[in-house]
Amino acid sequence: MVDLERFFGPNAGYALELYERYRQNPASVDAATRAIFDKLPPEATEDLKSNNNSSGPQTTSNGTTSLAPVGAASQVDPASAQGQSLPPVPAQANGAAAQIQIPHVVAAVTLASAIRSRGHLGAHLDPLGIPPLGDPALLPETHGISDEDLMHLPPNVIGGHAASGAPNAYEAVKRLRAMYSGHISYEFDQVKSPDERVWLRDAVGGALYQQPRKPTSSRTLLKMLTQVEAFERYLHQTFSGQKRFSLEGNDTLVPMLEELVGLAVASGSKEVIIGMAHRGRLNVLAHTLKKPYAAILAEFMHTKGGDDTPLLEKDAGKGWSGDVKYHLGAEKILLESQLKIILSPNPSHLEFVNPVIQGIARASQETRDKAGLPAQDINRTLPIVIHGDAAFPAEGIVAETLNLWNLRGYRVGGTIHIIANNQIGFTTEPEDGRSTHFASDLAKGFEVPIIHVNADDPDACLTAIRLSKAYRDRFHKDILVDLVGYRRWGHNEGDEPAFTQPQMYEVIRTHPTVREIYAQLLVNQGLIREGEAEAMLKEAYAELEQAKNEAGSVKPHAAPTETGFGEHDFSQRVTPASVSEADLLAYNQALLEWPENFAPNPKLARLLQRRAQTISQPNTIDWGQAEELAFASILADGKPIRLTGQDSERGTFSHRHAVLHDQTSGKTFTPLQHLPQAYAPFSIYNSPISEAAVLGFEYGYSVRGKDSLVLWEAQFGDFANVAQVIIDQFISTGRTKWGQKSGLVLLLPHGLEGQGPEHSSARLERYLALSAGENWRVANCSTAAQYFHLLRQQAAEIGHEPRPLVLMSPKSLLRHPQSAASLSELVNGTFQPVLNDAVAQARPDQIRRIVLCSGKIGIDLLSHPNRAQAEDVAIVRVEQLYPFPVVELSDLLTSYPNMREVVWVQEEPQNMGAWRYMYSRLQKIIGQDRQLNSITRPEQSSPATGFMDTYLMEQEQIISGAFRSPVKELGGKHGR
Repeated sequence: MVDLERFFGPNAGYALELYERYRQNPASVDAATRAIFDKLPPEATEDLKSNNNSSGPQTTSNGTTSLAPVGAASQVDPASAQGQSLPPVPAQANGAAAQIQIPHVVAAVTLASAIRSRGHLGAHLDPLGIPPLGDPALLPETHGISDEDLMHLPPNVIGGHAASGAPNAYEAVKRLRAMYSGHISYEFDQVKSPDERVWLRDAVGGALYQQPRKPTSSRTLLKMLTQVEAFERYLHQTFSGQKRFSLEGNDTLVPMLEELVGLAVASGSKEVIIGMAHRGRLNVLAHTLKKPYAAILAEFMHTKGGDDTPLLEKDAGKGWSGDVKYHLGAEKILLESQLKIILSPNPSHLEFVNPVIQGIARASQETRDKAGLPAQDINRTLPIVIHGDAAFPAEGIVAETLNLWNLRGYRVGGTIHIIANNQIGFTTEPEDGRSTHFASDLAKGFEVPIIHVNADDPDACLTAIRLSKAYRDRFHKDILVDLVGYRRWGHNEGDEPAFTQPQMYEVIRTHPTVREIYAQLLVNQGLIREGEAEAMLKEAYAELEQAKNEAGSVKPHAAPTETGFGEHDFSQRVTPASVSEADLLAYNQALLEWPENFAPNPKLARLLQRRAQTISQPNTIDWGQAEELAFASILADGKPIRLTGQDSERGTFSHRHAVLHDQTSGKTFTPLQHLPQAYAPFSIYNSPISEAAVLGFEYGYSVRGKDSLVLWEAQFGDFANVAQVIIDQFISTGRTKWGQKSGLVLLLPHGLEGQGPEHSSARLERYLALSAGENWRVANCSTAAQYFHLLRQQAAEIGHEPRPLVLMSPKSLLRHPQSAASLSELVNGTFQPVLNDAVAQARPDQIRRIVLCSGKIGIDLLSHPNRAQAEDVAIVRVEQLYPFPVVELSDLLTSYPNMREVVWVQEEPQNMGAWRYMYSRLQKIIGQDRQLNSITRPEQSSPATGFMDTYLMEQEQIISGAFRSPVKELGGKHGR
């Protein structure tokens, strides 16, 4: 008799389903099962129903299951059984008692499901031999079944490819363990799509991406491993103690990249974009990017730039500093396939290159030669990111970047991620560096399939890469390979790792290299001859020695000739062509038209339609309209535009409305994408609530999309500080360190308006502190016309000598009458680094004091009631802060012959804003007989007060003080 108490929860449900089928038609179940049900008493079916509703087996405190069989048939993923439903209860095998068939079948199915879903916990992934974590669910006894029981069951209860040709369930389980718990294992359960899971299980079960060892391919792989090892050993012996951040312990990474490159060529890709940190970069440069050994060795030898002139003196003023060798990038075009491989440069800030290469890939995939939206070919470019095992779960930029994979404005059709897993971070062990068992666990939250592989098994590593590329090509999604290796030396080659990890490094000292392991394997299998591996090693050393002899003539530090360092300055930059009044009127009209039956919000429609009148009226074109007209004119000139940011489609301050929404259907319409006069596409996207990843993406896009005006808008300028690494290490210094050009525009809403500390300051002082070598332009415009011309100026420089633009964009000035423009200003004007006082210009001899200011405070001063009485004061707005407009300011000061005092006025605290930047520069041009003073808020740690009444009081003091004589500063007086 069947022991019905052995069936709980879904197990009982499975048996109950079989019993119901038996009751309706006894012939519908097999003979063995029918024999069991023939013996059941009438009340048995009620017992099954009761058990089916019970909570089932209980889990003990140590995580094991106290009652067998456990697991749930209903929980078995159809994909885990390669798309098959549960098998019928098999006919009796080898004369075993009939009553064990149902529980053993369920137990076998549950065991197979556990191996497919949790086999990675029992996989042998660590080259150093540390045993796997394990899991009770992987053991037959946990499920109330033994190996002998499995031998008495047919293989079809295990299902899938493991069952094909197997004599029984036991052999099928062995095959299943080899698939999921060997040197390679998989985590696929987080993937929500059943189609993807079935594909992945079939790829594993069918060994679709494994390739048998052959003499030719195995010898090629061994030669590559030999070159990788020889390169690292040669550097270690020849340049003892110099930093190189060795790849040793994860040598197989290079053959994996080589395999990916070959697969990219085979699939018709035109570019491969690689992002990685410093560990292993020199080896990747040498063997994937084919950077000559001599060039790398010259960098170790500190070869001068061709003469005896010190580099600092030689390149002074040219904006070129270079970078350490293990931060540098490179490009390589494979002649036979014309595939371009790009390794993006990266600072020591781990993982921050991740979004940059996503942006480079997106720009590479897009075609921007027509109006509307750019066309995207995701198969054109393959992005690859190589992560560190300690940094992957720890750096927030990783999660921010993973989150971009399926967003409209950021998707690149799937990135192949590889964790170069050293099992250590500097000196920190995994239990101190992450809260998860695997370094890759973060990726599961984004439904990324994960393949774990032992770095000492090159064949398994290449299988992982082939499967990853095939998945990316099929589903256009991210996939991750966790390459589990080790680090042979310390964090850098001057460290002694045994200080902190003595046991680990005792094992590493005697552990053979992957080249040695693979060579011995090939010898044992007769694929290479004895001594052939050592001959390869000697040949690799000889090639490196020859390169060292050639390195003396290499010039590693010279500035890249294509960057034009020292050849251009802002005074020589390209100026935009003028735009006619007729063109602007036509653009304006076209932007106010939308499709029939499209109904935007009525209030918004009325606001937008007002632009039909404001364009022709004096001083009524506000910031949003001026921006849209600038964009339209740029598109008409054939320059693509990309604008992203949090809420940028509408605009944080409801000022843009670039994307309209139908009130009934919810459909959208973007007028700039339907502009009849446009010859280039317009892209605008609301970004996720991220600054670092999104800004890094846009920087990468601007680097690769050199034909495009790329803008990133902060929700408030303060929030850009979340992306400070991208600003410091890429935007402000990418050109001087790497010769990497970008024309990225940062729109940073700025201005104290009583909204508290976090909605006031874009931290202008930080950008000014980073300004040198004409690395970018920093501006703080006060009028819509100035903004219009500055955008067109920036667009004109695209394709010539672009530099980033950091713009303190406004909030209250967006609709301020004194900031509004007239059509004639847009047609006839140009961007002016300094705006003079039109009223003061009419009486220059009367001016005694010149008030210099920038941005919003200038409008506050010009519109203040005290302005009319201050007849001896000129209010001059410095619209461009960097490069410092020395010529324009000098000429302006000279035009006021009786001026005795220059006062810098700002609303920021004295230790913030532009004052300290301006002070030393103004001292040089105002003359010995004139005073230089400041009016500011007092020095503070916070950018602004959180109280409106305090803000209003402070602001009134600043503005009133600007018109008083003598000056009484809030923040102190600076005289000469």
